[in-house]
Amino acid sequence: MDDLWHRRILNYPKTWIVICLIFIATAAIGAGNLYFRGDYQIFFDDTNTQLYEYQKIESIFNKSDLISIVMAPKQGDIFTPQTLGLIRELTEQAWQVPYSSRVDSIANYQHTFAEQDDLIVLDLIPPELTFTANDIADVKQVALSEPALRQSLVSDSGKVAVINITVQLPEADNTEKMVEVKDYVNSLVASYQANHPDIEFHQAGIVAMNYAFMLSSQDDFATLVPAMLLLVMIFLGIALRSIAAVAYTLIIIIGAVLATLGLAGWFGFFLSTPTVNVPTMILTIAVADCVHMLASVRHHMRQGQTKQQAIAKSLEQNWLPITITSITTALGFILMNSLDVPVIRDLGNLSALGVLLAGLLSLTMLPAMLSVLPFKVKPKSNTHNTDRYDRFALWVINHNKVLGISALLVVIGSAFSITQNQINDEAVKYFSTQNEFRQAADFMAENISGMSSLSVAIDSGNEQGVSSPEFVTMLGKATDWMREQPEIHHVQSLADTLKRLNKNMHGDDPQYYALPQDQALSAQYLLLYEMSLPYGLDLNNQLNLDKSSLKLQLTIDNLGSKEMVELESRLRVWFEHNAPQYSVMISSPTLMFAHIGERNMQSMLQSLPMALLLISVLLVFSLRSLRLGLISLIPNMIPAVIGFGIWGLYSGEINLGLSVVVTLTLGIVVDDTVHFLSKYQRARKLGQDAQQAIRYAFITVGRALVVTSAVLVAGFALLGTSDFRLNSDMGQLSALVIFIALIVDFILLPCVLLWFDKQQYAQAKNTNEAHLAIDTNTPQTNS
Repeated sequence: MDDLWHRRILNYPKTWIVICLIFIATAAIGAGNLYFRGDYQIFFDDTNTQLYEYQKIESIFNKSDLISIVMAPKQGDIFTPQTLGLIRELTEQAWQVPYSSRVDSIANYQHTFAEQDDLIVLDLIPPELTFTANDIADVKQVALSEPALRQSLVSDSGKVAVINITVQLPEADNTEKMVEVKDYVNSLVASYQANHPDIEFHQAGIVAMNYAFMLSSQDDFATLVPAMLLLVMIFLGIALRSIAAVAYTLIIIIGAVLATLGLAGWFGFFLSTPTVNVPTMILTIAVADCVHMLASVRHHMRQGQTKQQAIAKSLEQNWLPITITSITTALGFILMNSLDVPVIRDLGNLSALGVLLAGLLSLTMLPAMLSVLPFKVKPKSNTHNTDRYDRFALWVINHNKVLGISALLVVIGSAFSITQNQINDEAVKYFSTQNEFRQAADFMAENISGMSSLSVAIDSGNEQGVSSPEFVTMLGKATDWMREQPEIHHVQSLADTLKRLNKNMHGDDPQYYALPQDQALSAQYLLLYEMSLPYGLDLNNQLNLDKSSLKLQLTIDNLGSKEMVELESRLRVWFEHNAPQYSVMISSPTLMFAHIGERNMQSMLQSLPMALLLISVLLVFSLRSLRLGLISLIPNMIPAVIGFGIWGLYSGEINLGLSVVVTLTLGIVVDDTVHFLSKYQRARKLGQDAQQAIRYAFITVGRALVVTSAVLVAGFALLGTSDFRLNSDMGQLSALVIFIALIVDFILLPCVLLWFDKQQYAQAKNTNEAHLAIDTNTPQTNS
């Protein structure tokens, strides 16, 4: 049956080329349906607890998607006529930002004071302010003493001011609208920066972070994929010494990528920060498949066979290993579906599809092209370029005890150093220090407050319940306690408004700067205050319509996931002990990212045993050997153990990107093992002992394994140069694991085979291939 399939490809190569091209072209049409999403919510499933609470908070109160303009005069003082006037002017201009629903700054802060029996509510910097020395002193006194402003819209030092723009982005075309908002703000800030070079401007907030996510993805796609293609072509040219081989491989790569992206469009997928890496994943795997086919054809042609004979022999020898590795690699990617991040599941599914398509094209279109198009190989020479693999095999065989024991010691040491790793995600640090958003976040952290936040929604359970003495007392205690926490820089709390109004309604007597204890009085204060507020500056961002719930907004340090989750736990414990009668929700995008990395790692560890079991069962059936199937577990598991052990010593931080490395590399690591074991088993069935079979495996597949591993390592290492840390960390650790996998297959696997594979194999019926076996008395050479 296999021979019939091989003959059909070689008897009708042009037909197969046309079939493959039609399939690729038809699939590629679907790429027109692809679109890009850059918002952070794509990282979270609808069942995510933190996302559910965040969306519920946003449905009760106004949305809190912000873009913040940070201003820092170089002379170090915002309280000058020029800077205060600029803040007022920029605040007015910010209302023109598309989809803006609210603008907050010290300029339009609704300052309240008493004038006889009247409550006066005015902008802190009204249009008529002339900026006399007294005016500026009054503004400064309020800005630096008012809890609603200090460490939120103005720094304690008075050196930095912030203008917060709240936008209401429509659900449809969210990314497109986000880009529209950011482009407008970029233009606005650029014009002010040009006219005011003495002021430093930054942009922060969730909108800016989403934009940074999008730019990082686009930059990686535009730079890393072409660079990877160039790198692969250079590697192949050096390794295979054939321009034709490079060209044919490039055709297979482009065909597999186009077909995958096209099918993704037909199936309704979208592109995102993780999924823009799909072409890189497909590219590296497609190269590995093509190299095994081309290296085998080249080998047989140098042994004196015709091109057609060499193609047929290469198909016969490689169809099973390539099929197995394609399936196992795809299986590793598919297991990403156990993770909690939708776009990483998309990455796994699309990469799995691409891997299968690459394997299929390398077994059909590639041999058909080789059959029809030119492919020349120089005659075999007497150089020693290739018997280096035989010499290496003999060295491993002769030192198998020392090498094997040393490798096991390394594994044990790595297992202990794995414990140095800690799951720690900090969304701000996903970006390099050269990134504009990262610089803004770092500047804010150093000069005013962290960019991270938490929304705390408290439901009293009753209409107008937020005015009850019990609730107001609890709110005051909660606000005071939160401000004592070292990680919390600012608390936006209705308690401050109630205290200020109580003082105002008592003739601005400082003794009355306290929470009112009468429900009717509290309700009247709020009603009077709200009636005095201008459009767009109401309390809907803190209170719901029936006054049964309110929201506290906390601005905190840019914490790692571990510290963020600990702070959340501390908040929940406080409310459980001090306000058990109220329903409390706590969430924010930062908190969502803090939880997702840990859940991803747990999901990965739970799915890993199943993956290893499925792959081992597949290898047992394909190799028809329980012994080799069990032995394959060792080189499949150990690279990840050593890799994460080294990472524990190098970094020790596991983020969202690293939580997928094991499932990502598992199938790729199996590739080396399958090709080595299939060649080893082939020699054993030809009557050779373990030593001879190991030498045969090294001679026939050693070069291909080195080339494919080099390409894979180079590809992931190139991804490791990304400015986006999720991609760079994933690339670096994946490259390390794949490199270790080659070392394990070249050193530890032969040792294990020598120790545990001593039985006699059933002899192959096709005895005319006996010349392929290794004569242990005569070292062989092969290129």
